[in-house]
Amino acid sequence: MDIVAVSGAAGIAIACAMVFLLACRSWDALARMLSGHPNFADSIMSEAAQRFRDEIRVLSHRQSTYLGAALVFVVMYVAASAFDSPPLFDGYPDWQLYLFLGALAAAALFAAHRLVATLLAWRQLRFLRDASIAVGHQLQWISSGHGRVFHDVPVADGVVDHVMVGPAGIYAVSVVARRTARSGEVRLSGNEVQFRPTRKAHDISGIDAATGALAHELSKHIGQNVRVRSVIAVPGWDISAQTGSEHLLVNERNLPMLRGWKDQADYLMNEDVDALQSWLTSCCTRSSK
Repeated sequence: MDIVAVSGAAGIAIACAMVFLLACRSWDALARMLSGHPNFADSIMSEAAQRFRDEIRVLSHRQSTYLGAALVFVVMYVAASAFDSPPLFDGYPDWQLYLFLGALAAAALFAAHRLVATLLAWRQLRFLRDASIAVGHQLQWISSGHGRVFHDVPVADGVVDHVMVGPAGIYAVSVVARRTARSGEVRLSGNEVQFRPTRKAHDISGIDAATGALAHELSKHIGQNVRVRSVIAVPGWDISAQTGSEHLLVNERNLPMLRGWKDQADYLMNEDVDALQSWLTSCCTRSSK
């Protein structure tokens, strides 16, 4: 097949792929416009890892669009080549055709890069989602008789993964998710969660900021200072050691330890518990997102 035929088939294929992409994007925009807010949004609370679920849904749709466009391109190129499509570029000099094919190859490489990046992001989000769900479900189980659990609580400095509020106090549970190495151990040292044997570390300054912002918002709401205890959950890892008493380091299996991590000075009056739970409910409904 000569350069003219190849360019013609590629031109037809890329045009069809672009029409497919435009149709998908238009339909997606129309669907978002028509869907509006979820039904009963004022009564539906955010579930564990809700933000990751939403991002995964977006990435899954994006994957389908990219893969569909690639399939359309391949099918149309094969069809145009097999059925002797009209010579769209007949009479053009060869250098222009090679330039066109070079631009097409660069576009294909860029599209492949975007697809691979989307797949990697989707894979990582699935891991973060599962880690947060594992911790959230354990919290729901241990919270019986101890308070209520709220998920994906927005604060000024980010999002707190899980918050448990009850008469014994307030706990902010932040999930640090890393893929587990064989016989992997984790320890808390200073402002870092250290993973062994990978020798990787996670800075917890963001967790400190989010926990502090949550304590400020809750204190402002009831008109008195309250302490928010910071719990760092690292699912799948064995806990080696921790220094200091500012944070409690746990995994999804020993999370019930937080029920024993309390101080009488942190206890809340029933009316304060009700007020805080009511405010957090309003913050975590789907209509507030």
